[in-house]
Amino acid sequence: MDARQLCAADSELELARARCVALQDHLAASPDLPRHPALRSLLRLVDAELRFLSSLHPAPATPLSSNLPHLAALHLVLTHPAVRSPSRLSPLPGVDFACAFRGQPAWVLVSASNPARLAWPPPGGHRARFAAALDAAGGAPPATRPEKLLLVFSRGVGVDIARGLAEGFEAVETDLLEEFISDSEEEDGDGWVAVSFNPSEELRNFRAFEIDVVEGAGEGLLPPDAAVAEGTADDEPLGFEGAFGAFMRKMWRESRELVNLDTTALVAIVSGISNGGVGKLMATPEAETRARFKCNYKFVMDQAQSELQFPILIELGKALEGKQCIICETVNLEFKEIVSMCGGAEENIRARHLLKQLIIVPDSPSVRMMDLPTTRKLAMKNKIVFGTGDHWRAPTLTATWGL
Repeated sequence: MDARQLCAADSELELARARCVALQDHLAASPDLPRHPALRSLLRLVDAELRFLSSLHPAPATPLSSNLPHLAALHLVLTHPAVRSPSRLSPLPGVDFACAFRGQPAWVLVSASNPARLAWPPPGGHRARFAAALDAAGGAPPATRPEKLLLVFSRGVGVDIARGLAEGFEAVETDLLEEFISDSEEEDGDGWVAVSFNPSEELRNFRAFEIDVVEGAGEGLLPPDAAVAEGTADDEPLGFEGAFGAFMRKMWRESRELVNLDTTALVAIVSGISNGGVGKLMATPEAETRARFKCNYKFVMDQAQSELQFPILIELGKALEGKQCIICETVNLEFKEIVSMCGGAEENIRARHLLKQLIIVPDSPSVRMMDLPTTRKLAMKNKIVFGTGDHWRAPTLTATWGL
């Protein structure tokens, strides 16, 4: 290796180290890291990659072989707004992670290969990986079976690969930039639609394809209008001020994005503690409060302290803004019973107004949820509530609260 080649190799190695450190710092600073198993796994892999790159002294004479492009691509996919609840990395051979992609259970396979080196055929390599993943997905038990495979090529693909995916697997290309395009139809002076784009321009080079595992997996579901069991939102004016009124005005009935609420979330929304009563509760003498709540005293006081630090209607409002809320019949009946037995006059009024904003659907838990074993921590009622949300492609919002 001559001096020029040696200098180029050193520069390539230093650049890889710098990129690895930048990715490591970004992951370590992520506020989602403590509750995100996939990001924690990725950080460990990045740490290992940095140790490997740091051990290379001097730079190798052969071209640098590094996992960094794949790790960087995984980070962009894991943090994509359409990817929800990702699993740990590599849950199965050939699968990078499982998640909900645009509301549907999916297994994700990421490739950072140079598109110039990909071909279709031969039968091995990526083609064999996709076929094996599709077979494994189709044979998985209902509780873990995905509805689609999501194939992501971080450096793009050639025409042969795209055609092979379409003809061999009936794959359909999907646009990963969809979530970053503004809903505004206003155009600037040059005729371009306003775009709010992720700072990482690398995502523009990504190409992604979906392969259906379950027949009809791509079909969206919307609750029928007949499922509204409590009247319409226009029956009477809300007339509420304060946090509850602001929260109710954020709820939107026409959205195609659904959120399933469980009983604890409904109780938190109408509770006196979350609607201005926390100050009065904290000012009440301890003996009186203990006599009122008895064995629930500590629980109620913990909720009050939490409300002082993080007002729950503000947090729930952020999660539900612009979305259409549904509840299943089990939640509807349980919530009404709790309010009638434990709620005060104002809590009952808020409960009636809240139910008029919701779509109530029959209990319809998904096969996937019902296939899970019933345990002390996963009771049948939980399977019905969360399973109904899964059936409607709606994440379930839950809270820990009491009236």
